[in-house]
Amino acid sequence: MSAQTSAVTIHVTNQDRKRALWGSAVGSTIEWYDYFLYGTMSGLVFGPLFFPSDNPTASQMLSLASFALAFFVRPIGGILFSHIGDRIGRKKTLLVTLTMMGVATVAIGLMPTYAAIGVGAPILLTILRLIQGLALGGEWGGGLLLAVEYSPKERRGFFGAVPQTGALLGLALGNIATLGADALFPKEAFLTYGWRIPFLLSAVLLLVGLWIRHRVDETPSFRQMKLAGNEKRIPIVETLKYHWRSVLIATGAKIVETSTFFIFATFTVSYAISLGYERTPVLAIILICSILGVFSMVKFGALSDKIGRKPVFIGGSIAVMAFILPYLWLLNQKSLIHLAIGCFIGFAIIWPSYGSLIGTLIAESFTPDIRYTGASLGYQLGAAIAGGPAPLIATALLTAFAGSYVPVGLFVMLCGAISVVAVSFAKEKRNQEID
Repeated sequence: MSAQTSAVTIHVTNQDRKRALWGSAVGSTIEWYDYFLYGTMSGLVFGPLFFPSDNPTASQMLSLASFALAFFVRPIGGILFSHIGDRIGRKKTLLVTLTMMGVATVAIGLMPTYAAIGVGAPILLTILRLIQGLALGGEWGGGLLLAVEYSPKERRGFFGAVPQTGALLGLALGNIATLGADALFPKEAFLTYGWRIPFLLSAVLLLVGLWIRHRVDETPSFRQMKLAGNEKRIPIVETLKYHWRSVLIATGAKIVETSTFFIFATFTVSYAISLGYERTPVLAIILICSILGVFSMVKFGALSDKIGRKPVFIGGSIAVMAFILPYLWLLNQKSLIHLAIGCFIGFAIIWPSYGSLIGTLIAESFTPDIRYTGASLGYQLGAAIAGGPAPLIATALLTAFAGSYVPVGLFVMLCGAISVVAVSFAKEKRNQEID
């Protein structure tokens, strides 16, 4: 691909594209590993260790609330770092966000518990969680654009799906680390110090990620925009003034993707354990399904290059609306086989159909001068509305309706309906230039 601006040609080789795609995928995986590890531990150990209570449900709710809080600062991180990304560059921003996330995660692994320092423990833990939220708020847009803005137009769906696989790969790595620590240490040792090991391992991942991303050049779209002198002084103002419809569409599209991800990945763990399942096989099943889902994501991304983003995304959204009640019924059979079947269909097949496309669909909705800002704002607003709160809402609905899972299913259906309506207003950009 080449872009002509002011008599200057920007040449992009296949090697450049591969390096960018690799940097996007690895960095995204590391960020999501750090982010989701907190979610896994909030369902397993953070309740009794940092939010102790005479009521186990209340303790669990407080733990999940701390998990959800980060989603509300993600839009702030998106606005802050996307401003830098649209003004200074995608690459520099990504190096900063990756460092922030890694440092916060390692610090969580070193945190004293409530038994050691009292109320200071949950406060400090929550602050570190908020730093994670700020970092991911800025990371996602840059990581996505690193792939999308290097992609040839006829393969943009595939390229955009690759950084999205970081969510599943990060979740898988987090579960592998958790399962490993759980297997190495007896229950009491795991609660005392074993749970810290996966967080401390993030220091190694951070160094690897920084090395890989340092080797990637700035994206062609950004370089072209800078050469033309088209950067906006305050991208957020430009976005809200002229592109607010695209922000609303992006926010609505994100609702089903983020809510169902955390229903499958986070709520399933705590709900299954409450039904009597053992922790280790539940984590193992989610781990296997998340790995299988990676292959589904790249396939659906490639499919969207052939038939369009909208048909694939809307079809997947309708499928999850139809499947959510059968999924919850399968979990309630209290059989690992039923749990595995449900997770495989929901998490390894249906979720990837729209999870793979959310980034490409959103990136294609904005011009390069405000693309980082617009994409991040819409994506992170949707995550704040329905992502982090989803496990908390689902747990609250179970409590309010005496353990009935039907209200949880209706909640997911509502999320799906919102996204179907939003995406129906999006413009199909398959095989079109976006710069």
